[in-house]
Amino acid sequence: MPDFQNLPSKLPTGKTSIFSVMSSLAREHKAIDLSQGFPNFETDNHLKELVCKAMKDGYNQYPPMNGIPELREQIVSKIENLYGKKYNEASEIVFTAGATQALYCAITAFVHPGDEVIVFKPAYDSYEPDIKLAGGKPVLIELKGKDFKIDWEEVEEKITSKTRMIVINTPHNPTGTVLSKSDMLHLEKLLRDTNIILLSDEVYEHLIFDEEEHQSASKFPGLAERAIVCASFGKTFHNTGWKMGYCVAPEVLMKEIIKFHQATVFCVNHPMQRAFAEYLKNPDHYLSLGNFYQEKRDKFLELMQGSKFKGTPSKGTYFQVMNYSEITDEHDVDFAKRLITEYGLATIPVSVFHKDGKDHKQLRFCFAKTDETLEKAAEILHKL
Repeated sequence: MPDFQNLPSKLPTGKTSIFSVMSSLAREHKAIDLSQGFPNFETDNHLKELVCKAMKDGYNQYPPMNGIPELREQIVSKIENLYGKKYNEASEIVFTAGATQALYCAITAFVHPGDEVIVFKPAYDSYEPDIKLAGGKPVLIELKGKDFKIDWEEVEEKITSKTRMIVINTPHNPTGTVLSKSDMLHLEKLLRDTNIILLSDEVYEHLIFDEEEHQSASKFPGLAERAIVCASFGKTFHNTGWKMGYCVAPEVLMKEIIKFHQATVFCVNHPMQRAFAEYLKNPDHYLSLGNFYQEKRDKFLELMQGSKFKGTPSKGTYFQVMNYSEITDEHDVDFAKRLITEYGLATIPVSVFHKDGKDHKQLRFCFAKTDETLEKAAEILHKL
């Protein structure tokens, strides 16, 4: 019998994702789940019908490796209309198995052993493992204050001759903040005359509130020339389980990304590509999402009034961070677990996204839920 117990791990500090932990605990206790970032309402029936039609029409075999031309055309056109950047539909776009695969391919393609990658904390939990798997070193910078702002002087200090890449995420998970035009101009200036690659995670680009504008890296010439921009159909169209995403980048960068895409999945779901190509012909399907989710956010915050939870309204994504320090001084992971086991409500503790697990007594709530679910959750939270 072989003994695999002592095999060296490529991720020796890797832990089970907090999302898996909380979701499993939520299922065990039949809790209301505001933890993982997925809607509990259905995707548009018309979109589902388009997928079924594509299957019935015979689009059930491999599509082209980087995606069908019709969908590439729609995405390139959308980006040009929204952000003024024209990508080459033949050589500067690829569709992926969710945005997480796009992030993995981008990091793996360019980060070499010893390279440094700047990551802003709190951060989505796939960036650092991907960097480490590539042999790189994550250089972590904490966002500052209750508004989670970037200290650009600190960023400048952390850039060295070893800096290969900077990762940004706007709108930001888990905090719900957005980068401003001023932020992007600061970044553009910092990266001028360097060979640093920018990885811009923009999966919530259409979920932005209060008349804010999404500042895509594609909008800024000095960033677009070095940026890999990752996006998600699942986050946009309420179907995270479909695992469909994409990224765009200058051809010289996309050539390398394609190599790793080819070696991992080669291509992604053909009938869904056909469906999205048709669905995207109506821009209202994504331009209306800001108002839709702002109503959800406002509903949740209204329901939370009078509770002991406090928070600044989210500016984007479908997450709301709330402080619970008026209730208990428990560590946020312990409090989140107790919320499930004793009260039947699942959330995500924010410390798991922070540098060194720093605990600010904050929980992340997903408000992409039906009004009925939000009302039941708020009723529980008011008891605390």
